[in-house]
Formats: sequence, C-alpha cells, structure tokens
Amino acid sequence: MARPSTPRNKKKLSFIDIVKGNFLNREEVTEHYRFFILIFVLLFLMIYSNHKVNQKIEIVNDLKEKSEEYKSRNAYAQSRLIHIKMESELSKEMEKDSLMTLESHPTKILIKLDSINGEKGK
Repeated sequence: MARPSTPRNKKKLSFIDIVKGNFLNREEVTEHYRFFILIFVLLFLMIYSNHKVNQKIEIVNDLKEKSEEYKSRNAYAQSRLIHIKMESELSKEMEKDSLMTLESHPTKILIKLDSINGEKGK
C-alpha cells in the first residue's frame, strides 16, 4: 500500500520575506525555477524594448525640430526672393549700375517655314 502524503509545514510568506529575498529559498521556487527564469527574461526584454522605443522617439523629435527649422529657413528665403524680384527693387539696382529702363517693350520676331525641309517662303 502507498502511504498517504503528509502535508508539509508551510510557512506563510510575509512582506519582510519578500523584501529580504527569503522567498527564493522556498521549495516552490526550486520546483518551478524554469518559470521564474522565463519571467525574468521577459521582464528584461520588456525593459530593453522600452529603452529602444524611447531612443527612437528622441530621434524622431530631433528630426521634427530640424524639419521645422528648415521650413522656416525656406519661407524666409522665398520672401527675400520675392522682395528682390519686385520691379521697384530691380529699378533701384539698375540705377546703381547706371542702366535705364526701356520706354517700349521689345518686339518678337516670328519666322514661318513653308515646308518641312526648312526652306524659307518667298
């Protein structure tokens, strides 16, 4: 006949045992050490992935700041270009170089070709 298993004296786990780390010496831990190792590995993976995500977020924020700076530089350069292209500014620059504006606009000369070979019409 098989002996009935006798319950072992199990001491209740207290908060002080957890803080001191005495719970690691209990029989339950030694029986399920693979499970506890898996939990610790998963915790470390979670911490590592969170750290990597934070690094990526910092990189993205830096790139956003740089893109905003470049957008403002572009807007400033375009406004300066528009200011330079204004006719009043061009006339001032021309006066500095002692050039005069034209009284009449230049005429456009069109040449018509009669044939495909490039012969000029009569």
